[in-house]
Amino acid sequence: MVAKSTLILGASLNELRYSNKAIRKLISSNIKVFAVGKNIGETHGVKILNKFPKGIKINTISIYLNIKLQEQYIDSIIEIFPKRVIFNPGTENPKLFKYFSSKGVKCENSCTLVLLSTKQY
Repeated sequence: MVAKSTLILGASLNELRYSNKAIRKLISSNIKVFAVGKNIGETHGVKILNKFPKGIKINTISIYLNIKLQEQYIDSIIEIFPKRVIFNPGTENPKLFKYFSSKGVKCENSCTLVLLSTKQY
């Protein structure tokens, strides 16, 4: 049974990218995955959309976007209201960390792949 759901923000079709590796690892960990990226497509059986899906419940949003690109998704993230946002290495954003935290969303500067590998996800 799938207990959690994660949205990968900054998903890539390129299997060498960490966002793509995270999708694969999440699936193998029995976690429902949604993906939003620049390019529409499919990887590991997950459709990558270019905008946030509507009407879904998300436990975690795992960010793989640089700070400049994150700004356009602030409203969509708040609308979904995840329990947690993970800022992966290179995506750390103190301003958004503070903002989402003030809205009641748990934020972490961490690595989704490491959390999954160490069973801390």
